[in-house]
Amino acid sequence: MDIIVLTPSATEEDIRHIIKKLAGKGLKANISSGTERTIIGVIGDTSKVSEDEENAIRAIDCVETVMRILKPYKLASRDFKKEDTLIDIKGNVIGGNRIHVMAGPCAVEKKPIFVNIAKKVKESGATFIRGGAFKPRTSPYTFQGLGEEGLQILAEAREATGLPVVTELMDPRDIEVVARYSDIIQIGARNMQNFRLLLEVGEMKKPVLLKRGLSATIKEWLMAAEYIMSRGNLDVILCERGIRTFETATRNTLDLSAIPVLKHLTHLPVMVDPSHGVGKWGLVIPMARAAIAAGADGLVIEVHTNPEEALSDGEQSLRPDVFKQLMDEIGLIAGAMGRRGHGQDSLRMQK
Repeated sequence: MDIIVLTPSATEEDIRHIIKKLAGKGLKANISSGTERTIIGVIGDTSKVSEDEENAIRAIDCVETVMRILKPYKLASRDFKKEDTLIDIKGNVIGGNRIHVMAGPCAVEKKPIFVNIAKKVKESGATFIRGGAFKPRTSPYTFQGLGEEGLQILAEAREATGLPVVTELMDPRDIEVVARYSDIIQIGARNMQNFRLLLEVGEMKKPVLLKRGLSATIKEWLMAAEYIMSRGNLDVILCERGIRTFETATRNTLDLSAIPVLKHLTHLPVMVDPSHGVGKWGLVIPMARAAIAAGADGLVIEVHTNPEEALSDGEQSLRPDVFKQLMDEIGLIAGAMGRRGHGQDSLRMQK
């Protein structure tokens, strides 16, 4: 008993009655109200629910049907929610018809540099500014980020451009300060299975960009999303950023086949980070084009005005003029697919 589908005539009182019934069995409920039906996702160990107990739920007048989901991820599953999830961040709807681009340097550096980059990516059509204030680096001796000072610079860039902010959270102890300055909290690849961190952001009412782990399967990735959603935060955006394989020609292997697979398995929005996927700026544009053609809802792109002086990942960062070229090209691809990207405002508006 993982999904309870209610009749169109179900009332709020009916829903409260079912929630109370579930609570009596140690289970929680997640309510999804669609255009035609209300669906209750049952959270908890439903394997302990007996057939008689399940039939008792079926007997309630407002219950149309009761189903079990065989997949281990329930709330993230298409079985739980057929229509795509739309996540509205300050008027930017991720998962709808519009292609969104989160752009900026890998790490937040000095204020004038960062604000200048933010203004340039906005001019080219980016809809979010991104940058790391806390950096998970392979070596403890490399630049680890500016911390709260970096978050303040992000906020000032948002004030200067109007672009919402995306930045990474690494430690549950920093959750309040990161949430104070950000509009989307990013969980990076190295923390995809930091389950304590996932549960903490699950308690928040702020969208989460969940990057795929370095060697994670799609199932493991969706189970990580389930950790967040099980605590009540359903605003999860998945981000493919390349996985570790035997290939050494690129930084990682960007798994673009994950896009259609995810679109089949889950209702959550899917974005792609080709910068980390390939690790070389000259490969970012073709892989970004391919990601949009494959059905991604948006991109995460690293941009820097002076890549050779960047404190982190300069090799994979696009210069602003190259980024503008990318935005023009993906706008054309989006338009050809009936979606709205930069320069395609004449197409149908985002949902």
